[in-house]
Formats: sequence, structure tokens, C-alpha cells
Amino acid sequence: MRAQCCVVGGGPAGMMAGLLLARQGVEVIVLEKHTDFLRDFRGDTVHPSTLQLIAELGWIDEFLDLPHTKMPQVAVNMGGRDVTFADFSRLNVRCPYIAFMPQWDVLDFLAGKAAAYPSFRLLRSAQATELLTDQGRVSGVLADTEDGPVQVRAGLVIGADGRHSTVRARAGLAPVSASPPMDVLWFHLSRRPHDRVPFFQGGKGALISIDRGDYWQLAYAIPAAAFEELKSAGLPAFRNRVAELAPALRDRVDEIHGWEAVHHLSVRVDRLPRWHRPGLLCIGDAAHAMSPAGGVGINLAVQDAVATANLLGPLLARGGEPEDADLARVQSRRERAARITQAFQVGILRDLYPKDLGDDTTRHVPPIFTAFRTLPPLRHLLGRFIGMGVRPEHIAA
Repeated sequence: MRAQCCVVGGGPAGMMAGLLLARQGVEVIVLEKHTDFLRDFRGDTVHPSTLQLIAELGWIDEFLDLPHTKMPQVAVNMGGRDVTFADFSRLNVRCPYIAFMPQWDVLDFLAGKAAAYPSFRLLRSAQATELLTDQGRVSGVLADTEDGPVQVRAGLVIGADGRHSTVRARAGLAPVSASPPMDVLWFHLSRRPHDRVPFFQGGKGALISIDRGDYWQLAYAIPAAAFEELKSAGLPAFRNRVAELAPALRDRVDEIHGWEAVHHLSVRVDRLPRWHRPGLLCIGDAAHAMSPAGGVGINLAVQDAVATANLLGPLLARGGEPEDADLARVQSRRERAARITQAFQVGILRDLYPKDLGDDTTRHVPPIFTAFRTLPPLRHLLGRFIGMGVRPEHIAA
């Protein structure tokens, strides 16, 4: 197969990049290793910056018809005291809130819009295995499919295949790692109409609660690499930890019927010093894996995709092939935003999360929370930082 651009990975970065390039008339093939997007415990936050992009494309009303819940503020409960951590209400955007929407719905929506463009093609069950090269330049991708191996030749390969990127590894691009503050355990508990559970609850550990309508999607933060120690203490002890942080759900913790109901996410925070090599560009988590803190990873990935389409789309649409200088422009535009956001996640928010399994997080509240209590306008500034990012992108005309 041949295309002007081959995107590896059908996540938020890959689907948005493929969609926006096809919108400019670029021939795009997106390789997605799974048969569909239906996988639980993916990041499901759609920030105001991403909602604004969808509004700029003219699709926001249709998008908001999809099932979702809205969060205009982020409130954190530490030691029984509620602190508004970020307030999005003053953002001058179409949707001044975070929308919690299943990521499979978001990706299905983008795939459906992209399919309207004749130059777009999505190959499902297509696992990239190798990069094809020609005289030192990446010239395509070899992928395994249900029908056998497929070669996709392209003038540009975009690696958008996440924090465990095959493309990044095959290209010999090695990330620099930062020390992540936590790992996360995801699980479900049923929800009742009158439940009241804080979004973030500190104590013996930290619990994040996302309202999914008929169930709670819960994330229990633990020290990095402490999962085996937690398991050795037994499932009843884990249920008690959850019940202490969310007393309203105490009568439902037995729904955690086994460790197979708990999804362990080993958090990685890293970034590539160089996002590209001739013929190849990495974006999203493949270029800079983010912590779940703030839920900003998806939206940074989408911003990378928009910048890529804005900067490289016109060249590809003319039949050109990006040179290293063109790819470096994308990294130059987006790298600072990734660095600042990672520094915020790993540094300023570190004390929100437990340092060991016996740690009470209410005893080391980050200093920034004291500032929020005494200077409320800071909540709006942080709302802009989390909601819009360091350098929000916009759809090129």
C-alpha cells in the first residue's frame, strides 16, 4: 500500500492527526492494532482545549450528544477539607469544563468524521512490527494483519502508538525518564443516584472517583512499584483502604471480587530528546509519556496532532516529503509544553500521592493548596493551565 502519510496508532493523537491531514487532502493510512476502540480504563477526560478544537471543526453539538458528564471545577478533599484545585468557569471557550466521556466514543466519533474524506483509510487489527527504510530514511511500515503481513510505503510515518511505542523503539529513539510519583489501580463500583463522593480524596493513599452514570470508575494511587506489596496484604485489606477513603461506597467494596477486577497501570513519565529521524515523527505519548495527574495526557497528544497537521499538512498535500527541519519545527513548537507539564506533574503534585503504603497523604499537602485557600484567583490560573495547556493549538483555516 502507498500513502503520503502512515500514522501508527489509532489513539487520540493518531486519529486526530489522520483526520486533520485527510481534511487537507493528504492520503493517510492509520494503523490500529486492535479490532475496535473498546478498552476499559483508558483516559477519558476531554479538556476545554480539545472541546474547543472540535468546536472549531463545527462538530461540537454533535459531539456533546455523546454520553458524558461535565466537571467545571476540580475539587480535592484533604483531611476532610475541600479545596477547589482548578476552576474552568472563566475560560473564554465554547465549553468551559472537562467532559468525562468514554475514550472509545471519542475515537469512534473521530474515525467516523475521518471516514468522510476519500483520502483517509483506517486499517484495524494492523500491528506495526518494523520500519521500512530507504537510504537511511524511514519510508514506511511493515505490519501484521489478519490477512497476513502488509507493507505501507509513505513519505512520512507518524508514531502515535503510545508510551510503549514500537515505532519509537524500532527507530532507535531512546526516551529520558523522570521519576513517576505513583502507580494507579483502576476498578469499578456500582453507583446509586444520591451518591456523594469527592473527585479526589486524600488519606491512606489517594482515590480519584469518576462518575460514569450507573457506576463509579475509581483510581487508587499507590507508590510506584508497590502493587505486589499491596496484593500480599490481601484483598480485604485493599477493600478497607477504599472504604476509608470513600465511606459512601463502603457497602459496595465487596464488588471488588478479585484482583482480576483491578487494572494495574504502571505510570511512566518520559520524553524523547529528539522526536524525529528522517521520514519519521513521534507525537503524543510516544514522544512524551505523561502521568495521569490532571488527565492532561490525551489533550497534549491532541495538541501535538493539530500542530503536526498545521505545519506538515500543506507540504504533504503538495506531494512533498518533510525534511528533518520540517519535523524539528513540530518538536520545537510542542516540546516546551510537554516539559512544563511533566515538571508540574512530577514536582508540584508529588506530595498529593502516597510515599509508601502506610503514608497518610493529608500530612503532606502540597504548599500550592495553601495558596489556593488564601488566593482564590489562583484557581482560575490553574484552570487555564490544566484546561488549555501551555500552548493551545487551533485548527488551521
